[in-house]
Amino acid sequence: MKKIDNPSEKIIIALDGMDKNNVLNLLEKIPEISWVKVGLELFVSEGPDVLSILRDKGKKIFLDLKFHDIPNTVARACFAASQTGAEFISLHTCAGIKALKMANEAVNEGAAKVNLKAPKLLGITILTSWTRESFSSDLLINQSIDERVSHLAEIASKSGLGGCVCSPKEVQFLREIYPDSFELVTPGIRSLGSDPNDQSRVSDASKALKMGASKLVIGRAITQSNDPAYMFKSFCDKIVI
Repeated sequence: MKKIDNPSEKIIIALDGMDKNNVLNLLEKIPEISWVKVGLELFVSEGPDVLSILRDKGKKIFLDLKFHDIPNTVARACFAASQTGAEFISLHTCAGIKALKMANEAVNEGAAKVNLKAPKLLGITILTSWTRESFSSDLLINQSIDERVSHLAEIASKSGLGGCVCSPKEVQFLREIYPDSFELVTPGIRSLGSDPNDQSRVSDASKALKMGASKLVIGRAITQSNDPAYMFKSFCDKIVI
């Protein structure tokens, strides 16, 4: 095992459940944060201006809006999102190959139009809240989660996406298939023995990285702790490969 030179680069702080003031306070407490995730809650409540604020503070952005619609709509949304300066943008892989390929072309065109580097698109596979039982009973899908994640990751790769989002439970077998350049971003990161909250397929940070995760999405374990700066440092200190 060895320490990663810059562990903060491996952690994406999920800003879920926060408003703009909460975000600014958090960044003031933890200036070492490199990456942030802006999801539906923050984006809908504060609008796209929050992305400009984060960029002005030098933060790298994972714009996690999980686009899922007909191909033209997905592509147009990704075209607009690519002009925000986000480094990662998520969309549901099950939108289909046509939508994913159109979205990939759109982000390249959109970013070029405003002289920005094109973001990487990340395909959402199966959300970490799903269990095998709920997957079967709610969606009537008899395929295992591993099988479905494997299939959706293959669709993402064939469509030219920059990676996918998967739980820590699937990251090892995906990394055996895909090179390091294919981002495997894993939410569901918890400290050992902590409450998984509404997520089911979880793991601790070091284990996820050893299995091949590119980056870890960590939210409440840090943002809702009594001492966010201490918790952030604690996660960084434990990150080894």
